[in-house]
Amino acid sequence: MHRLRQDPVRSRTSRVLLRGAAHGLVAGAVGTAAMTLGEKLEQAITGRPDSRVPARTMMRTPGSPATRAPNLLMHWGQGILLGAVRGMMADSGLRGPWSSSMFAVVRLTNDQTWENATGVGAPPWTWPRRELVIALLHKGVYAIGTGLAADRAGEPEICFPVFL
Repeated sequence: MHRLRQDPVRSRTSRVLLRGAAHGLVAGAVGTAAMTLGEKLEQAITGRPDSRVPARTMMRTPGSPATRAPNLLMHWGQGILLGAVRGMMADSGLRGPWSSSMFAVVRLTNDQTWENATGVGAPPWTWPRRELVIALLHKGVYAIGTGLAADRAGEPEICFPVFL
């Protein structure tokens, strides 16, 4: 019987990506918490109410679960799940402010794709400037918080070495 040899490069790549995704889920929760705290602080200053866009987006997404808290589920769920991408970036060597900037674009793209596909949102260039600035600020806080946590979790002395 002929046995296929395991490709060491593919095996290493799988470990890096899986480990990064796991780190990223935790990092996404950290980033979402930072963004949420920033939003609450901004709302206390500006008087702006909570956005209902996440809830409306989730309720219009086919196959979405019936829940009593769609806003929280969408807000935290997207933040945590997208963190997996930033974790894979960090564990692949894409760390620091530049990588967090790249990740901010990923987060904004994800939000806009879902919101526009469901008919809830509008392209950002059509938004009032104040709303756009606030949204970019909060997504930036998310990307930085997620990036700091993912970069720290992916450091060699914190996690398992790549070759394990």
